[in-house]
Amino acid sequence: MARHNGARGWYGKVVGAAVGVTMLAVGASIWTAQADTAGGPAPKHVTSSVKPVDVTIAHSSDRGARGVNITIDDGPDPTWTPQVLAVLKEYGVKATFCMVGTQAQAHPDLVKQVVAAGHRLCDHTVSHDTAMDKKPVSYQSQQILDAERMITEASGGVRPLYYRAPGGAFTPASRKLAASRGMRPLGWNVDTKDFERPGTDAIVATVERELPNGPTLLFHDAGGDRSQTVEALRRVLPELKQQGYSFGFPVR
Repeated sequence: MARHNGARGWYGKVVGAAVGVTMLAVGASIWTAQADTAGGPAPKHVTSSVKPVDVTIAHSSDRGARGVNITIDDGPDPTWTPQVLAVLKEYGVKATFCMVGTQAQAHPDLVKQVVAAGHRLCDHTVSHDTAMDKKPVSYQSQQILDAERMITEASGGVRPLYYRAPGGAFTPASRKLAASRGMRPLGWNVDTKDFERPGTDAIVATVERELPNGPTLLFHDAGGDRSQTVEALRRVLPELKQQGYSFGFPVR
């Protein structure tokens, strides 16, 4: 998610829950990433080696110039993630869920629901530290690798395909590490500001105004009351379809 000023009490709880998380054991066989075909059956869990991806920050859609990427950050959350999933299903849209490691660990059933519905997973670190770009590389590595493990375990073996730094706090080292683990660094073009709860009309207006900046839209399904986000998606998705946009995933 984008950087925001002020207190972030929910994330304080996440940080507390993250204490004591151990480093990822590298070198073992891992589960394959999700299938590339949107809307297909849930992927089979087959062992495979990690294939490195591009280290540059992705913004484009795999659907081309008229493609839109819906990305959902900070969950999963037992109240809001099911509602977001229901709206996405209603309009036949696939999205990328950027999950916080501790949230995935706490709600593995929701992670599995996201995967079963054909959506993709993204590593959003263990504790959503928006200042992690100011921390040692060893800390950045722990945040990325432990979250990768936590999300993969929660999903039942499906690995995240992307890495989104909290607040856009990427560093060359974090991008290189994520890419080496097969997770394309993921940015955004449209910050809907839904985290600030500006009202459904304001969220929709932001999408309409800023979509010419690029196809990757940032929403949230955790961190507080996300009812405005749910309603905004309910309005935005059919409107974009009527305008001739198609929904895809960020390029890999």
